Amino acid sequence: QVWRHAQRLNETSMWSFWGKNEAGGPALFGHVEGLRIAQRPRGFEVLPYTVARASYVAPSQPGSPFQDTRDYSVRAGADVKALLGSSLTLSATLNPDFGQVEVDPAVVNLSAFETFFEERRPFFVEGSGLFSFGGLSCFTCSNVSGMSLFYSRRIGRRPQGAVPGDPLYWDVPESTGILGAAKLTGRFRSGWEVGVLNAVTAPERVALVYGEGEPRLEREVEPLTNYLVGRVRRTMRGGDLIVGGMATSVARRFGYDSLARQIPEHAEAAGVDWTWSWAKRAYEMRGNFAVSQVSGEPAAIQRLQESSARYFQRPDRGHGSNGVFSDRYDPTLASLRGYGGYLRVAKQAGLWLWETQVNYRSPGFEVNDLAFLSRADYVWMHGNLRRRWTAPTPYYRYFQVTAGAQREQNFDGDVVDGQVHLSTYAQLPNYWETSLYMHARPEMSADRYTRGGPVVRRAPELYVSPSLSTDPRGAVVLSSNPWVNWNTDGSRSYRVNADLRLKPTSSVAVSLGPAFTHNESDAQFVRRWDDPSATHFMGQRAVFSRLEQNTLSLDTRLNVTFTPTLTLELFAQPFVSGGEYSAFREYDAPRSLRRTPYDAAQLRAVRDASGRDSVYLLDPDRDGTAEFSFRNPDFNLRSLRGNAVLRWEYRPGSTLFLVWQQNRSGGEPFGDFRLGRDAAGVFRPHPDNVFVLKATYWIGR
Repeated sequence: QVWRHAQRLNETSMWSFWGKNEAGGPALFGHVEGLRIAQRPRGFEVLPYTVARASYVAPSQPGSPFQDTRDYSVRAGADVKALLGSSLTLSATLNPDFGQVEVDPAVVNLSAFETFFEERRPFFVEGSGLFSFGGLSCFTCSNVSGMSLFYSRRIGRRPQGAVPGDPLYWDVPESTGILGAAKLTGRFRSGWEVGVLNAVTAPERVALVYGEGEPRLEREVEPLTNYLVGRVRRTMRGGDLIVGGMATSVARRFGYDSLARQIPEHAEAAGVDWTWSWAKRAYEMRGNFAVSQVSGEPAAIQRLQESSARYFQRPDRGHGSNGVFSDRYDPTLASLRGYGGYLRVAKQAGLWLWETQVNYRSPGFEVNDLAFLSRADYVWMHGNLRRRWTAPTPYYRYFQVTAGAQREQNFDGDVVDGQVHLSTYAQLPNYWETSLYMHARPEMSADRYTRGGPVVRRAPELYVSPSLSTDPRGAVVLSSNPWVNWNTDGSRSYRVNADLRLKPTSSVAVSLGPAFTHNESDAQFVRRWDDPSATHFMGQRAVFSRLEQNTLSLDTRLNVTFTPTLTLELFAQPFVSGGEYSAFREYDAPRSLRRTPYDAAQLRAVRDASGRDSVYLLDPDRDGTAEFSFRNPDFNLRSLRGNAVLRWEYRPGSTLFLVWQQNRSGGEPFGDFRLGRDAAGVFRPHPDNVFVLKATYWIGR
């Protein structure tokens, strides 16, 4: 497909062509015909590499025998690629190194859910579109995610096992070593696409010393693991029908029984997905359905039942049964099974568009061993109506309005999310773009606020987010999408940001992304305990507080192309976040919105044994004896992380990387946010510097 923007004529041309009110897409792309290849290329290449690494890192455990301020290492590996036949490609990597990959940005996550980071490693990024499954499409929606069966960052993740006991010194690997990985991808003449990926990761151990003069011990924190993914997909009827399937498997071999009680031994999932279009692609039905099973020691399965994805242990949760699928709390279970799916029917061409869809995950659905799943136990329903104006006028080139609603409930029938929303989008005559999105939510249930405790209520909410972007074709592009949020219980938050992209020359690109977020929450979770005396809250004691948090960051990128074979990529992110907790309180009753603060007789602050940190002692019944305690959760975090990658292709296919990574991070229990103090504090922590020299040499024919 070819697009051409002629700014002097104010015209956009395309080939192959489809109208503004048509659905378009790959099914209408052009085809190159008449090509004949006299001789098939042999198609075999090997890319060996060597890496020299020098680390200068401040010890996080002073006196530790496992940490040194200087560390030097050399390693080697190789990538292999072979053309099998005319349409199948085999790619393999042995002892891979991803030292040249950009670091992840800093975040502060106060929720019970994992943060999602994009895959950046070249071996897994290449051809990743074939391994995608499911997905979700909507004109306007929020707080929902599509089906996931494969998240490649699970391969080589940080070891999952807990450090046993309370050691004096310990050394946990930053990541799990990948012994090798291979994938087979291609497309047959019949139209079937196929993708198979297999990876093996090494067992990882933590080194431990429990006391001065005691011997060094080792314990396994990540077992030997095999990951397998298989994907098939076929396009039929000129692109109007696409059907596919995916299956995944994770198998682990444990060296210690204690680790087997933390991580499942096996995890499997399988699913089908489809997209069907008709009436010249004006209408579409897409969907997917998948089942999952994890098995292992009952203790490992119990951890999954109690995870934030489902909270089976919630005292007011239903205890029904659904055949072979798991939806009740049972600490003796040796396997967990579930299902999930998605279905969308939409009109996607013309001036009037509409869509309706449903997305669901059974309580026992679990795929986090090789995919990304934040929540199970929900049924989400959604609908939208959109009107478009595609004929340019003196006021806009394109304009649209979307209105709709969504609703979500858990398998107990509690409505845990719902909203009505309205959004507008316009492309102005000067090619600037602007939009406005807003939604309103009524009071509803919150089955995850107490993190395993009873269901409570969530206050009504109003959210507004405008956006504005200048002409994206210019040498200077500025955009911003701030938002503001209000709750009737006194919570409020807002975010202001900007994204400035500069391209002073054809070989230099600069991006600056400052952002400031202010959050005032009246119901921030702190801790939860079992407490038989808390009869008003079903034997649970859940502490909440008011939280005032401020976060400031500046994402900076610089890309310079000196020559077609010599480039420089730079990323840096100064980051500061401060959170102050106050007015600790608890809910008066399950399914209630009312919270009562603790008085001075119930909660008091003292210094811990070190004399540096404060600890809160909680005496709910005011009998003079504190039954519970928790550390002061106030925080003030500062970090500066980034990397610079100089890439030189010194001969075709052979590359030399020079990488510098730096990380400064530290924190204080200040709680409050002061721009001058915290901005200067970004540079105060000792820098951890890592230098990497990586050389690859292409051998092919």
